[in-house]
Amino acid sequence: MDSKTLKTMLEIGETVAVEFKRCGNGIESDTYDSVCSFLNRFGGDIFMGILDDGTVIGVPPKAALDMVKNFITVISNPALFTPTIYLSPEIIEYEGHTIIHVHVPPSAEVHSYKKIIFDRVNDADVKVTATTQIASMYIRKQNIFTEKKIYPYATINDLRTDLLPRIRQMAVNHAGGSHPWEKMSDEELLRSAGLYGTDVATGESGYNLAAILLLGKDEVIQNVCPAYETDALVRKVNVDRYDDREIVRTNLIESFDLLMDFIKKHLPDKFFLEDENRVSLRNIIAREIVSNTLMHREYTSSYAAKLVIKGDQMYTENANRATNNGFITPDNLEPNPKNPLIASFFRNIGRADRLGSGVHKLFKYTKLYSGKDPVFQEGDVFRIVVPLDDSYSFDMELGSSDPNRDPKADPNDPNQIGTSQNENLILGQIQDDPYITRKQLVKNTGISDSTVKRVLAELKSKNKIERIGSNRSGQWKVND
Repeated sequence: MDSKTLKTMLEIGETVAVEFKRCGNGIESDTYDSVCSFLNRFGGDIFMGILDDGTVIGVPPKAALDMVKNFITVISNPALFTPTIYLSPEIIEYEGHTIIHVHVPPSAEVHSYKKIIFDRVNDADVKVTATTQIASMYIRKQNIFTEKKIYPYATINDLRTDLLPRIRQMAVNHAGGSHPWEKMSDEELLRSAGLYGTDVATGESGYNLAAILLLGKDEVIQNVCPAYETDALVRKVNVDRYDDREIVRTNLIESFDLLMDFIKKHLPDKFFLEDENRVSLRNIIAREIVSNTLMHREYTSSYAAKLVIKGDQMYTENANRATNNGFITPDNLEPNPKNPLIASFFRNIGRADRLGSGVHKLFKYTKLYSGKDPVFQEGDVFRIVVPLDDSYSFDMELGSSDPNRDPKADPNDPNQIGTSQNENLILGQIQDDPYITRKQLVKNTGISDSTVKRVLAELKSKNKIERIGSNRSGQWKVND
């Protein structure tokens, strides 16, 4: 641990992966709580000799070596830590103070200290006592995907084979005219998709959880996953209960259709042109949010998934086998498959794209739909929030981008458009480079070609710009 890294950690303060301990007269008992919680979560760094606010006071230099020995004795004592662990504390000097640093890696096991299991939540060590929470921790520690669990007594009669002709056609359409599934028998298709296999650890062969979730009959799904459901709610008028509700408990193929229809029923389909083609922002957003909550859910959890539409947002929540904790953005995105078999099946039939693309699409199209960015929050419960603004229109520059607009005004009234942000953006580009082309304007601004074309025409009609010379070799002139 170098001084520059330590200084940065002190400035940031305690987090889900950083803990400060005073330890002025020896190692405090709650230091081991933190060790246990870091082992059970994502790992982290413990610093002894630092106050909670980041003030460095150090530990007694002469006692530092004995403190390290005592620390190792405790964590290797099976009567205190179960299972025991091996860590290497480091004694470091920082601005004249002696500090003990311990790096705790994440463990493949669930650990307890004095028979108590601790988990890390934000910057706190929390006792875990509920059976469902403990089960969730064990699930998170598993090195296998729960979707691969074999059900040796399940047969093809437990599956909705009547859906397979439609699935073949969807795969062919998505592939552009030809797909291997088209000429396969039902059994061959299921094996090809990885829905029938062998557990090399037990020797059992049969259909797995992914097969049952994707294509299982309703009663079979409920037998295997009794808590499985997606609770779709609208809370716009009656926010305490709901205005509309649909509880979806069927296979994932038909669940996708039902949830898509639910969103289409309750959200407006705003007009939008992309490269001179009409696209449905609502349907794009709905596809990504529905496919995400169905593909990446931890189905062995009893946590009921939700899809909620409110006045100012739509959000989903589902159980998750977390590999990290915090907010996800396109910049820090590290795609991690939660159910690769289900995700691959969805990609084959055109209901999902490559891993991680959904985050990028939602950030792009949510901004066009509501003028704001979505929120992705990873934890034991995965949450996606899509902001809503019925008055917002990207093309017309109305809604949240125009705080002075009369919310009761007709959105098609040109008197309500005001000064166009797109006009100012394009004018700035032209002022910087009078020779800029329309294609370059599209690339530099991120605005669609049709919108750039329309804005240029409006600027010329207002005599704000004029074209000198030909379209190919001429230049722009900005008028005062």
